[in-house]
Amino acid sequence: MALLHNRVDQKILKQLLNEEKIARTTISFYKYFPINDPKLFRDELYAQLKELNVFGRIYIAHEGINAQVSVPEPNFGLMKNYLNTIPGLENLRLNIALENDGKSFWVLKVKVRSKIVADGINDPAFDLSKKGDYVDAFTFNELAAQPETVIVDMRNHYEYEVGHFENAIEIPSETFREQLPMAAQMLADKKDKNIIMYCTGGIRCEKASAYMLHQGFKNVHHLEGGIIQYANKIKEAGLPNKFLGKNFVFDGRLGEKIGEEIISHCHQCGALCDLHVNCANEACHLLFIQCENCRQQYDGCCSDACFQTYHLPEAERKEKRKGLKNGIMVFNKSRKRMEALKKF
Repeated sequence: MALLHNRVDQKILKQLLNEEKIARTTISFYKYFPINDPKLFRDELYAQLKELNVFGRIYIAHEGINAQVSVPEPNFGLMKNYLNTIPGLENLRLNIALENDGKSFWVLKVKVRSKIVADGINDPAFDLSKKGDYVDAFTFNELAAQPETVIVDMRNHYEYEVGHFENAIEIPSETFREQLPMAAQMLADKKDKNIIMYCTGGIRCEKASAYMLHQGFKNVHHLEGGIIQYANKIKEAGLPNKFLGKNFVFDGRLGEKIGEEIISHCHQCGALCDLHVNCANEACHLLFIQCENCRQQYDGCCSDACFQTYHLPEAERKEKRKGLKNGIMVFNKSRKRMEALKKF
């Protein structure tokens, strides 16, 4: 039986990726569709994608699939054909990354989750199939130009901070499950207006549009393929770009440029900057924005305290890390902690 989990050290995998001579394509895709046996689906998918040397992060649940992967360019067609053989994934939309150096992932991880997007919805009457209308890049620009249109960003605060659509409303919550009721509350007096919801690749705003309709909103739309497809389509069609700044992505790149402007600031000195990094102190690993000057001053650390820890002997640093689980800090969602870091 094929090995269905990685057993190679992460450092070795990263080194092998850097030594690869073949080009890779970074893509994302998702689909809400019923999966009766997520564990069996997961194992079969892992085995097939492993054979094609696909890397990435994939979540499987009864409600569907959510994936961000990189695939060797010679195997792209093979992977696409394979996905097309899976009932429910026929003619799947694949969002190709804008800034694509093939170094986004170095290992394949396929995990079973209770949901592919945690939403906190417990109402048995909620029907995900009753979702808002798709809008493409052209229609989005047309609707966005109308003063009465409400544009809603359904991403986390650190995503919105580095880039968002013109006039987009941020839902200032820590998680998607908090955003849904908060969005309905914030827009309660706009139930008859045109509302466009958007996110990175479409998965969050699709579910959010169904939730808003469930809450009694009338004219709810969501951006097809999210920011990624929008950016690709406006380039293809020569349409005006209504997105300001950088699109945050959940892989090793941490962002891809869409607009030329920089709209965010270094969390340490306040200089214009849109570069997300993780604190070099492994006992912290906080995701934050840091300019080059501060990177040199703090050796990639987020604070004086982390700077001091980072320069301790390895044995002392290892002792401080005991018992800590900082993996989630790679994409830290704590607005309060981010705000406390800022000095301007």
